[in-house]
Amino acid sequence: MDAAAEKKNVVVLGATGSIGDSTFRVLENLGSEYRVLAMSGGEQLDRLALLAKEWEPQYLCVGRSERVGELAGAAENVLSGESGLDVLATLPEADLVVNGLVGAIGLRPTLAALRAGKIVAMANKEPIVMAGGLLLEAAQSGGGEIIPLDSEPNAIWQCLKGEEKADLERVILTASGGPFFARSRSEMENVTPAEALNHPTWKMGAKITVDSATLMNKGFEVIEATWLFDLPIDRIDVVIHRQSVVHSLVEFVDGALLAHLGKTNMQLPIQYALTHPRRSQAPLGRFNLVEVGQLTFSEPDGVNFPCLDLCYSAGEMGGTAPAALNAANEVAVAAFLDGKIGFLDISALNSDLLAAHQVRRVSDIETVFQVDAEARFAANRWIERRA
Repeated sequence: MDAAAEKKNVVVLGATGSIGDSTFRVLENLGSEYRVLAMSGGEQLDRLALLAKEWEPQYLCVGRSERVGELAGAAENVLSGESGLDVLATLPEADLVVNGLVGAIGLRPTLAALRAGKIVAMANKEPIVMAGGLLLEAAQSGGGEIIPLDSEPNAIWQCLKGEEKADLERVILTASGGPFFARSRSEMENVTPAEALNHPTWKMGAKITVDSATLMNKGFEVIEATWLFDLPIDRIDVVIHRQSVVHSLVEFVDGALLAHLGKTNMQLPIQYALTHPRRSQAPLGRFNLVEVGQLTFSEPDGVNFPCLDLCYSAGEMGGTAPAALNAANEVAVAAFLDGKIGFLDISALNSDLLAAHQVRRVSDIETVFQVDAEARFAANRWIERRA
């Protein structure tokens, strides 16, 4: 048998981001059993070219067609845009698609991959927030599978292995609290993007780091968990856990709790997603509980960090409400990072747009993208009025 055919072919969407970085570290550790078949890199072409030189993928995808020529010779096939992402996500020889994209851009390739029967290791939670029902339908009809890649839903997934769904009482997501934990709204009024990007425990991309600072990221994980674990939103709780050692917990009907603990390193959930149901040695060393010392937990502060409650509200509203909230938040975070609005304006904008949203049923992807476009337009108008 051809040695290349025996390898597990991996597609890495968002190869130049933080999830991509961790994925490649995992692949280095796992060795020759895995092959990088394809990768996408958006606008970071220098980084993508270096990765292509190291991993020798057959396919590359860049953000814009006019930049394809800059990677001529870096791979046998260089594609671009959303159509290029769809091609990468559905390559017949692909065994697993790692989705490390950021935002709504990940929805179409995820749908395409699931319809093509692919396993999608999913760090890109926004598509599930926007259209979780459509993704699950695509997986069922096409034979695909979603494996959660973020540390918290991945921890829940691991804790539920071998358990009966009927025995599950609730899941508990942990949150670090971000860089502004315990601050009042007045103390956050003039915080800068640099301060918001200074996460206390995790190294992540800019958008998700700001979402962590507002607790929007955790709210999106709540909505994500309703779809991934088939639970009503009132059976998904959040606790602040500053040490980021307990990645999440599940509670059963008899009162027993199972917690997933581990180092604060994305290589752990990524490696298990790639190797399950077996486990492989990771180069991180043993976890020392004595060095951690204490594990603390506290209630989220809904007054000073209202984005978490906004996500609960959007989840309860259902339909297109989560998609509208996601679109508004993407615009708000980008505007904050560009210095156009303040940190507290993120939650204000999200609140106003969610309150004004007329919920529709999510019957197809066109409806989702129409709502996405409308919410982005309304969010930009909101920002213009504030200028």
